[in-house]
Amino acid sequence: MPQTPRTPSLSRRSLLRALGGSAALGALAGCGVPAAYVQPGDRAAADLSVSEKRLTWANWPLYIDTDDKDTTRRPTLEAFEKRTGISVDYVEEINDNDEFFGKISPSLMNHQQTGRDLIVISDWMCARFVRLGWVQEMDRARQPNVTRYLDPLLRSPAFDPGRTFSVPWQSGITGIAYNRRELGREIKHVSDLWASDLKGRVTLLSGLDEAFALLMQGNGVDITQWTADDFHRVCDQVEKHVRSGQIRRFTGNDYIKDLAGGDVLACQAYSGDVIQLQADDPDIHFVVPQEGAELWAESLMIPNLARHKANAERLIDYYYEPAVAAELAAWVNYVCPVPAAQDILASSKDEDTAALAEDPLIFPDASMRKRLAIARDITSTERVEFAKRWNAIVGL
Repeated sequence: MPQTPRTPSLSRRSLLRALGGSAALGALAGCGVPAAYVQPGDRAAADLSVSEKRLTWANWPLYIDTDDKDTTRRPTLEAFEKRTGISVDYVEEINDNDEFFGKISPSLMNHQQTGRDLIVISDWMCARFVRLGWVQEMDRARQPNVTRYLDPLLRSPAFDPGRTFSVPWQSGITGIAYNRRELGREIKHVSDLWASDLKGRVTLLSGLDEAFALLMQGNGVDITQWTADDFHRVCDQVEKHVRSGQIRRFTGNDYIKDLAGGDVLACQAYSGDVIQLQADDPDIHFVVPQEGAELWAESLMIPNLARHKANAERLIDYYYEPAVAAELAAWVNYVCPVPAAQDILASSKDEDTAALAEDPLIFPDASMRKRLAIARDITSTERVEFAKRWNAIVGL
């Protein structure tokens, strides 16, 4: 296990502009567009994996390990290429779920190749790809590591029971971050955000898909089966807190700057970002509220008509080897979807690397795991109505 690398100054998720759905996507989902759906029998192309030892993989920036001395080198990926003889064209082209959807959707809805064998998108967007029939079912016979090591908490989201079409790349938690020193007390519940000593010093995430689940959990809702009434109740509450001045503003990942600078004392936040903030200020805490928090993932999928499907499946399974997953986790610092990687990190001779095994934001402990849940996704019929109301509150 290599020594823990320096944490990059900008996290991968800090590039996300999660606005809850573009207008074009909303129109597509709202109208249904039956012609966009691809039947199961029309999704596969002739697989050239045996004769062409290569694949093209589209991912987000800063989402794979790199060499400290040469950031153009990716150690785990190079090891895969050396072991298998499969050349990987790794393209860091995804900066936003909706933007990437707009880039490849014309090909997918018109039954054309995308030029990509493997993509990584957020699970709420994965749900749309599954509904539209734009991704292929994976052959688990080629993926024994996924079958054996995938975290049970991530195995069966509502949009993809049994993870037939998707495999988590990395995971994370949407919870609450706060400055314990400046606030002078702990935060344990979602309702603590509405205390008088936090008036004007609280931010929420602006993206519909990012924000709603945690707020519902604060109301005691089971987010695996939430209802429209649950959503509108949250909106009523948020509107009240906007009017009272309790909520300072709604943010993307710029909450990081607000919290680090002291303008905000508590905010809705992503676990991976807080690990980075804690490196500079140990008084910044991340909490999974007693009512629970949302567990999410960004997942690997094989788009329709991919020409190197077997190669892509082999690459996915490689990253589920515990030793490989541990090396990746030591660099990206998100929730590792391979719990068996924890023992690998713990056995490292490097103290900093071994310490990562005890970080609950990389390997949630038993108590935290009981409070984590994957929210059911927003359906196509719900999205237009819900986005309209939420965006009016947020000011989008």
